[in-house]
Amino acid sequence: MTNSIDTTPRPAVAPGSAERGDAVISTHGLRCSYGSFTAVDGLDLTVHRGELYALLGTNGAGKTTTLEVLEGHRTADAGRVEVLGGDPTDRGRIRPRIGTMLQDSGLAPELTVRESILLSGAVSGRDDDVDRVLGLVGVDHKARARVAQLSGGERRRVDFAAAVWGTPELVFLDEPTTGLDPAARDALWAVVAELREAGVTFVLTTHYLEEAAENADRIGLMHRGRIRREGTVADLTAGSTTSIRFVAPGPLDGLPLEVARTENDLVVIETDDAQRDLGALLGWAADADRPLARLTVHESGLDDVFRDLSRAS
Repeated sequence: MTNSIDTTPRPAVAPGSAERGDAVISTHGLRCSYGSFTAVDGLDLTVHRGELYALLGTNGAGKTTTLEVLEGHRTADAGRVEVLGGDPTDRGRIRPRIGTMLQDSGLAPELTVRESILLSGAVSGRDDDVDRVLGLVGVDHKARARVAQLSGGERRRVDFAAAVWGTPELVFLDEPTTGLDPAARDALWAVVAELREAGVTFVLTTHYLEEAAENADRIGLMHRGRIRREGTVADLTAGSTTSIRFVAPGPLDGLPLEVARTENDLVVIETDDAQRDLGALLGWAADADRPLARLTVHESGLDDVFRDLSRAS
């Protein structure tokens, strides 16, 4: 993935469009139901121009339904939704301005990679150079290969190429790195970073929490149809505790710290000041000549916040 991004200035945005308030996506009180089941329950969401917003959530949280509304594939039952300053179901207006990378794009197996990208580009209504785009995502050497001959990771890169064809204003990435090896993942995120420099906005859904933590400006955590937590990784993990674990070296007489619990023969201490309490623990162990086997320090991260959300009622 070495070719440069197309940074051609975008056409002027009409009054009342996404330039207003710098919001590319805005929803208020969004509701969607399937019969008696409420999938999205009063969702409020704002995504700003140029940011990468990660929408994460538990299974059945309503992420897919939310994306279907934002992409214009479904009409909400209630609430307000604007994408790029208007109704996302206005396909003639919205289609040339967004790119979508679905979990399964349904590439025609009999087409070549080059034909697939050209077809997708024609449908998008955007202009681009097919060789540039294939080089950008690192599949130019597969241009004449049929889709049926590609590996899973190569197909994902073709999906990505179709999504970013013509440098759209807004791109939806649904599990973009599934099937990619570490080098290909790094290359994909490098292209995303370049596109963001060109002003492209991204909405990401992924089960790879570390990718969301590393790449997203803000993260929204959905559970039961609503965003329950939102902010930067620092915002979401603020106030979280750090755990210190070790095998008890015999009696814990005189231990200067409170034991929170035991897990699989490990003593667990929770702290909001790991440096202070780890120092106290090591000093106690040294003074008493008690080795601390399997000693680990784990700082709470996004995965812990996510687990807490999953356990919420």
